[in-house]
Amino acid sequence: MEIKVLGPGCKNCVNLEKNVREALSTLGQDAVVVKITEYADIMAHGVMSTPGLVVDGQVVSCGRVPKPDEIVEILRGGQS
Repeated sequence: MEIKVLGPGCKNCVNLEKNVREALSTLGQDAVVVKITEYADIMAHGVMSTPGLVVDGQVVSCGRVPKPDEIVEILRGGQS
């Protein structure tokens, strides 16, 4: 599983990465977590509002910071 956190490095982007890692810990699951900070790369995912969250190539959230329990549901295959 590859998870991308899209954002320029603002507080919300940092919090999103933290929440992703907490969700992974809750699930006991490993994943590659990549931070994408270049605007061209962010826009290439179709994300116009950061932070964005991409799981295995699919944008699952943008413009807000999902809580760890929401991310757990997303990673389990459901959408929050």
